Amino acid sequence: MRARPLLSRARAAAALRNIIMPCSRRARARLLLSLSAWAAAAASHAEPLTYAAALDLAARSAPSLQASAVKVDAARAASRAAGRLPDPRLSVGIDNFPISGPPSGRFDADDMTMSRIGVMQDVPNAARRRAEVAGATATIAVAQAEGAETQRRVRVATALAWIDLAYAERRLGTLDQLVGGLKDLWAAQPPSIASGASRPAAGLEPKRLQALFADRRSELVAAAQKARAELVRWTDDPAPTTSGEAPHYEIDPGALHAALERHPSLLTAEATERRAAADVDGARAARRPDWGVEVSYGRRDPMFGDMVSAGVTMSLPIFRATRQEPLVAARLADRNRARIEREARRRDLLAELDGGLADHRMHHDQWRRSVEVLVPTAEQRAHLELASYAAGRAGFDEVRMALTDLADAKLEALAREAMAARDGASLVLTYGSDQ
Repeated sequence: MRARPLLSRARAAAALRNIIMPCSRRARARLLLSLSAWAAAAASHAEPLTYAAALDLAARSAPSLQASAVKVDAARAASRAAGRLPDPRLSVGIDNFPISGPPSGRFDADDMTMSRIGVMQDVPNAARRRAEVAGATATIAVAQAEGAETQRRVRVATALAWIDLAYAERRLGTLDQLVGGLKDLWAAQPPSIASGASRPAAGLEPKRLQALFADRRSELVAAAQKARAELVRWTDDPAPTTSGEAPHYEIDPGALHAALERHPSLLTAEATERRAAADVDGARAARRPDWGVEVSYGRRDPMFGDMVSAGVTMSLPIFRATRQEPLVAARLADRNRARIEREARRRDLLAELDGGLADHRMHHDQWRRSVEVLVPTAEQRAHLELASYAAGRAGFDEVRMALTDLADAKLEALAREAMAARDGASLVLTYGSDQ
């Protein structure tokens, strides 16, 4: 059986150039100046999405944002009825109809018998009406703040989906290029095996490496499919592909902390607290009497003449200890709970922001080390191993492993770059100011 020919030193050098070219010194310099700047791979979709276009499309088509807008409209519509007097009531009846004695059962036998029609109007006290207006205003503020919070969640989810898809596509292209440059190395038979100096089992290592890189490709394909599904979810684009540069956000921890107090989540909690305070005022207003007026017209037999009646009613909250005060205590407890929940939410946001900043520093430092140290070191090692191989001081296995490690380092650098980009977008869009 004829042995597979050995890979020449010239072809090994060509493989090294194919792997190193995607990360030249000029390319590394560009990576240091910007978090990510690249031209997206050729897209099959007629209109690929840029990052800004994806955010804009999500803002216009996300169902959750449309639902939030409808909720605000509903709150505003309901607020127009707050503080208004209740509808008047129509009263119709018969008064003083005799049921015994000589005039029994006759409408015209008694001068007091009459048919009556009247109008009654309840007039809640002014404090109760003011509380209703304050509650309706707070409800609008809650709906608006919840809408802003939903808008931020949609923007963050869309941004992360776009970034994940863009980097998955880029990593897939890079992986295919690197694996293409390594195929000849993996397929070649090392001289030590051909000469019998090494055990035949050493020839199984290329198969293991190919399987590992195939696993990584499967992971990247799945990641791209998941990111594309998320982008479809938010943009309603049936087959989105990315185009243009990835976002580059400057992270200013001081500005992010300063903007935290105006975070929509805290604004929602603040508006909820105001609504709870309005409920307290409404419960306290119930301790005051409400009024009512009534006017009626009574028609009698013409020989007796018609009558007009008018009156005023007033509620008597005399059982406060068992009716009004328990409700006031309950509403006070709700207001205190809302205040405590607002403080808890503020602390949660602060902890999440500080944790996100810590992760961003870690991921950014790891990416910089990949670009500045790990990839250049792997390139230098590959050059040295190739030179040693050419001089007869290194084996073919060492060259193959050095080039494989270089490809792995480049792919890891892209993965770390993607994490840094995700952190930047998540921090700014989640905690930054909308202004």
